[in-house]
Amino acid sequence: MRRPLRASVAVPAATGLAVAAVLAAAGLWTDGGSGAAGANAVRAAAGAAVVDPASRQDAPALAGADLDGERVALGDFRGQVVVLNAWGSWCGPCRTEADDLERLSRQTRADGVRFLGINTRDRDREAARSFVRAHDMTFPSLHDPDGELLLRFPPSLVNPQAIPSTLVIDRRGRVAAAIGGAVTDEQLRPLLARVLREES
Repeated sequence: MRRPLRASVAVPAATGLAVAAVLAAAGLWTDGGSGAAGANAVRAAAGAAVVDPASRQDAPALAGADLDGERVALGDFRGQVVVLNAWGSWCGPCRTEADDLERLSRQTRADGVRFLGINTRDRDREAARSFVRAHDMTFPSLHDPDGELLLRFPPSLVNPQAIPSTLVIDRRGRVAAAIGGAVTDEQLRPLLARVLREES
């Protein structure tokens, strides 16, 4: 029987705290000499902020089939702000955040925000589709049963064992914020507003 891997981020997964990259330019976080993004680019939701544009990493190329077998690519959304959410139907915190994410997706679409999911460790697409129906989710999700897409991100941005995880990607395809754990509308909305105010 397949069991979900345990989270290994600094904040225990059981707390369900969202985690986000802090604003490096404000001096709230230093990387200890390991590079602009650092080895620990995530913090608790109370300190969530957006990474300075000069310090952002490009998001990796992501493409594949969605839960209905249609091709989806992250690159299709270039020029828009993207919320990339990794989730699984087996994941309790994913159920907690799903309704907030769907509501925010609908409310921010006219502002130029697009949501894209990565459904991970669900080998059975039907289990994932049932989750989508239960939460009336309208945004697409790449099917990533082995977690291969998540492994394309540096561990400093996405811990593949910590699900859910959410990234905010700017209009130029760079990671502006990395959030580990369930996130709420109230926590995510100000991060999106900050990135939306930036020049493309």
